[in-house]
Amino acid sequence: MIEFENVSKVYPEGTKAVKDMSFHVEKGELLALIGPSGCGKTTSMKMINRLIEPTSGTIKIHNKDIREYKISELRWNIGYVLQQIALFPHMTIEENIAVVPEMKKWKKQKVSQRIDELMNMVGLDPETYKKRVPSELSGGQQQRVGVVRALAADPDIILMDEPFSSLDPISREQLQQDIQQLQKEIQKTIVFVTHDIDEALSLGDRVCLMKEGEIVQLSTPQDLILNPINDFVKSFVGERKSPWQTAVDVMVDQSKAHIIHENDTPPPKGLYIIEDNEHLYKGAIQDGQPITLPTLSNGLHLRNATDVFEKNNTTLLPVVKGERLIGTLSYRDIVIYLQEQTKIENGVVQQ
Repeated sequence: MIEFENVSKVYPEGTKAVKDMSFHVEKGELLALIGPSGCGKTTSMKMINRLIEPTSGTIKIHNKDIREYKISELRWNIGYVLQQIALFPHMTIEENIAVVPEMKKWKKQKVSQRIDELMNMVGLDPETYKKRVPSELSGGQQQRVGVVRALAADPDIILMDEPFSSLDPISREQLQQDIQQLQKEIQKTIVFVTHDIDEALSLGDRVCLMKEGEIVQLSTPQDLILNPINDFVKSFVGERKSPWQTAVDVMVDQSKAHIIHENDTPPPKGLYIIEDNEHLYKGAIQDGQPITLPTLSNGLHLRNATDVFEKNNTTLLPVVKGERLIGTLSYRDIVIYLQEQTKIENGVVQQ
């Protein structure tokens, strides 16, 4: 879908913002770009819709060099969500959302249907909100409108530039959950820039960690946590200070020890999670008998995961990304993790 081939960006004063970068983003994938300030993540994203022109290299969309598209054609097919929501203050919500569809000469009925559909998707009742102006909405509601506006003309690609960083923690958490649910329904290709490692690990199908204009590691969230390729990655991932760690954060290397293939003969004792050839979750079995277990989303916060354990009176639960089984989480894993965190916070170092 999106492909970078040896892309670099050097500014006139000599700053090398991006250095010989190559990667791809699959159709329907959410790729999170993250790294220290000045690492080149926002520059990389802005080169996709030519807000910034690369100095060298090639960027392709649908196997076509983006320089071969007309600027209007390129940008109409790319939605853009900013930290600064930038809604037009004197236009109603529906007028804000309708801007690009109307530029593309959609019929009024189609535009109206699209507005209602998307507002319902993000939990904003059209009859209540579409005639209001932005100042009549909360920050979180305005950001939802920003997301809807980016989706309005049904673009193939969405660019999101730290869209939630200015929100309060509760609104931010809710919008992260909204994006996860929305992505399940719409399956857009999303490049998401964030400075928050928790957000990147929670939302990203893959995470691209950058430093000084280069990719240090590009992998799945669980691989980034369990298999950091160097001390920088280990340190960066380990610097999370949010109390809202997620299920995948706490998974340990043995998280797949209790997973069996659906064609295997299950052990007579113990609790096991079942997967198929595509690593899709197929159920659970305990002491040789099938049982029903809920799943934990890889981005579910620990405080919510513990509630699931308690309500279901179980010691082990499957962790999934969509329908794909990525590991297991045990109640013991959580307890050990929290004990270790308490020791770190209290300055206790194990010998």
